[in-house]
Amino acid sequence: MLRLAVVLLLLANAGYYAWSHGLLQAWGLGPASQAEPQRLQQQIAPQNLRLLPPEHMVPEPSAPPASSAPPASTANDSAASAEPLACLQAGVFDARQADALRQAAASLPAGSWSLEPVPVPGRWMVYMGRFADEDALAKKRAELRALKIAYDRPGPALEPGLSLGRYSTAEGALRALAQLGEQGVRRARVVQERGDTPNYTLHLPAVSEAQRAQAEAALRTVLAGKTLRPCG
Repeated sequence: MLRLAVVLLLLANAGYYAWSHGLLQAWGLGPASQAEPQRLQQQIAPQNLRLLPPEHMVPEPSAPPASSAPPASTANDSAASAEPLACLQAGVFDARQADALRQAAASLPAGSWSLEPVPVPGRWMVYMGRFADEDALAKKRAELRALKIAYDRPGPALEPGLSLGRYSTAEGALRALAQLGEQGVRRARVVQERGDTPNYTLHLPAVSEAQRAQAEAALRTVLAGKTLRPCG
């Protein structure tokens, strides 16, 4: 058996050698030939092939040179966004002052400021007066001192008279009047010193140092002595 296997192996090697070297081409056996005639047969439309001189060759597009520096606009935007912004306010201003502020602030960037309404409630007073003359006023002051009751001037609109206290509600003023009556005070009454009035606060929600300087320059003459301060 071993001898038969050796014989078969030799025959197989001899057959492969003859096949691979084209010795069996006459019988149609052998590998595909890579000789030049066979390569020419495999070409597709060779008549369309043209050779161009170097000057007609189109260069490949080159990528733009890399740059580590960001565009100028991006750098400026980054610098601007890095600048800290502050919230500022000033007030309170009455309606007349608010009108002047609106006119002066028109030169500032749109949306950089606003006038926020601040409702100011009315105020009531426990009041005595008006007295006939300065002598009657002086006499009443002496009576109040004897009762150890504090008093104050009521303001130009209620002179000559005396204020025995100011209160944010009419109910508070009435309670104070009742207590003063128990202490011996007579002929006092509650009056409304001031009605509800709309006041305003100037608000700048987010400004840089440069914008703050611009606002202060534009509003200096209409801030009525008030200054821009941090919000809160």
